Amino acid sequence: MNKRFLIASGGTGGHFYPGFALGEEFKRQGCEVLFVVRKDDPAAKVLSAHGLHYKEIDFMGLPRSINPVRHFKFVCKLLKALRQTRQIVRDFRPEVAIGTGGYISFPLIFTAHFMGVKTAVHDSNARLGLANKVCGKFTDLFMLGLPTPEKVKNGVLTSTPVRAEFCLPADRAAQLKALRLDPTKPTVLVVGGSQGAKDLNGAVAACAKAFSTWQFIHITGERWFESVRGLYAGLSNAAVLPYSHEIYALMKSVDLIICRSGASTLAELMCCKLPAILVPFPHAAANHQYYNAKIFADAGCAQIVPDDAHLPAALAQAFKAFVQENTAEKLVAMRAGYDKLLLPNPLTAAHSIAERLKSL
Repeated sequence: MNKRFLIASGGTGGHFYPGFALGEEFKRQGCEVLFVVRKDDPAAKVLSAHGLHYKEIDFMGLPRSINPVRHFKFVCKLLKALRQTRQIVRDFRPEVAIGTGGYISFPLIFTAHFMGVKTAVHDSNARLGLANKVCGKFTDLFMLGLPTPEKVKNGVLTSTPVRAEFCLPADRAAQLKALRLDPTKPTVLVVGGSQGAKDLNGAVAACAKAFSTWQFIHITGERWFESVRGLYAGLSNAAVLPYSHEIYALMKSVDLIICRSGASTLAELMCCKLPAILVPFPHAAANHQYYNAKIFADAGCAQIVPDDAHLPAALAQAFKAFVQENTAEKLVAMRAGYDKLLLPNPLTAAHSIAERLKSL
């Protein structure tokens, strides 16, 4: 009989896509998979498009303020989410319940544990999130995407699963020509992330104007598309996109990336061995994006530029090094830095994690 797995996933892409990759792997192996997502989570559309079933629960994150009204609302939603999750577990009868980070994991891991179901969590970051710290008290397996200095009960380093398309080849010439760019020129990909990158967008556009020998592909997100496109007006060395469904192909077709340092993004960079200028999101919980980035910077495959008042000048200075120094040698050395990370391969992480979970 095929095993059944219940996966709580969603919220930011960094929490959702590792769970999604794992769900796809279970599906390929013929297992039954059901996702638990927050009510009205956009991730539900992705799951439906890929034939993955899900149930919604009505929940919210723990308020970080002292507002008593918000805390009362949180308690009410928590009790409701626990009731909903209990019914989902009772109906689906999973062998293992899995959380991939974020507050959506807690109702499932807590409920499943006390219903006698094996539990596991995955935290992609170098600093554990609050929800996973709590879930860790009720879990049989704690999987880590990156090394962490914290003591983790039942912990194992697994890396962070990435989508299967990162195994696919990419045609640099075709990708760049489709954007009306020159495949022979050095090209940088810019990805701001889902949590806000207004200052970063402006700083990168200034670099595109100052360093015309490089080409820029800037993925803005729908929210910033029109305003960012205006920053590049009149430039022939840039392509501005609201979104890309082939981010894997773009990553494999460029020479450098400027991006945030969410753990899922870093796992994708590992697959492509893509040199990076990392600009950690400054408001990430426990400053985890900085600690994620530091692991890659220490290995020599990335450079960190803080997102602060000095961002425009600091980013220009960092990028200037690629223009003035021997660009090819610098990029080769940074690609070689990925071999120093000594992390499990993200391309095989979903399979290895699935095997671990099947044996719980």
